[in-house]
Amino acid sequence: MARLRPPVRFALLMTLLLGAALAVRLAAAAWWESRLPEGVQFGFGDSQSYWVLAESIARGGPYEYGENGPRVFRTPGYPLVLAPLFLMYTGEPPTMAARVLGAMLGTLAVAGVAGLAWTCFDARTALAAATLGAIYPGAVAMSVFVLSEAPFCPLMLLQLIVWTKAWKSDDRRTATFWSLAGGVAAGAATLMRPSWLLFTPFALAIGLIGSRARMKHARLGIMMLAALAATMAPWWVRNYIVVGRFVPTTLQVGASLYDGLSPQATGASDMAPGDELQRRLRQSYPADLPPAKVEAELDEHLRQAALDWARRRPGRALELAWIKLLRIWNIWPNAAEFQSIRLRLIVAIGYTPLLVLGLWGAWRFAPRGWPYVLCLLPAIYFTALHVIFVGSIRYRQPAMLSLIVLAAGVLTSWWSGRSALAHEHPASPGRS
Repeated sequence: MARLRPPVRFALLMTLLLGAALAVRLAAAAWWESRLPEGVQFGFGDSQSYWVLAESIARGGPYEYGENGPRVFRTPGYPLVLAPLFLMYTGEPPTMAARVLGAMLGTLAVAGVAGLAWTCFDARTALAAATLGAIYPGAVAMSVFVLSEAPFCPLMLLQLIVWTKAWKSDDRRTATFWSLAGGVAAGAATLMRPSWLLFTPFALAIGLIGSRARMKHARLGIMMLAALAATMAPWWVRNYIVVGRFVPTTLQVGASLYDGLSPQATGASDMAPGDELQRRLRQSYPADLPPAKVEAELDEHLRQAALDWARRRPGRALELAWIKLLRIWNIWPNAAEFQSIRLRLIVAIGYTPLLVLGLWGAWRFAPRGWPYVLCLLPAIYFTALHVIFVGSIRYRQPAMLSLIVLAAGVLTSWWSGRSALAHEHPASPGRS
């Protein structure tokens, strides 16, 4: 049989890996669906809100969560992704359809991991990264839970890929194209996960502070920020029309901040104290106050209450930050429903070696330049964000995908080193 040419062999292996990634995710989706109690659709509270908003979009209803409910409660990205499911079925679509869609998006994220590894390293590293991404338990889980991480992760990786391509390009026109594409990807990712909004200026600030190529960082970054703003602009305009003021993402920032910084905060998410505070506040507002105005007032009040509490209790706020840090990077799940020995072992074994290799890769490759630093920055960014808000292993999962790229770089460099050594010192005949 004729030996396959390297590009053909690479394409065949990548296709097999992506097929395996999809199969793993579909199996996980079926398993998760089968273990949910009777009458429970999702298992996560966030999923219900995305589902309701998706149905409202598909049926042509108002974009609000419940009748006269919050109108700037969720960014529209993930509901828009789910909305076609409601057009494909005469009634409510089965939740398994959303999980299948998530499995497909998760497979696309594996392709993104491979693409980033190829852009930073080479084809062999891309195959290694795809293998790791296909079986990493956190990536599999985020594909099937009907959460916004499913569409967010491939868009996040797309931004990192095109930012790397812009950085490596010697042609200014090509670099401009990739920078603008990165801004569009950043905006689309933010519409899926609002917490991503500040990543681009955060990464740009790191580049400007830590690099000698400040003019290049500034040129690429400004174009990316402009494209990010243009992508977000329709949502900003809509929010201004609804609320009467600029809202960059949603009016849930105050509630989320209060969840992480309040007298009742533990580091985990418990929206009940914030919900109770909002209930009491609603009773104090005039009955004729428009719902959108009430929503904005509640957001501002909870935001200010959280910040005031942190200023009064800085020691407790720092203690909570440490607790959240441990929760984010814990080697096994924090939630009570994921405490079985089997699940704990799967998470620990699938996560710990990747984290070690990823951090090793960051230490080893970051001196090579911006693309390798960029692979580390999501981990730093999400950590900084969630030691302020609430901590959970859920929030590290997107960052682990870019760390997998660095981990794959370490593995392939080891393999290349061993192969070179074997060629330099072949075994003597008759010896083993």
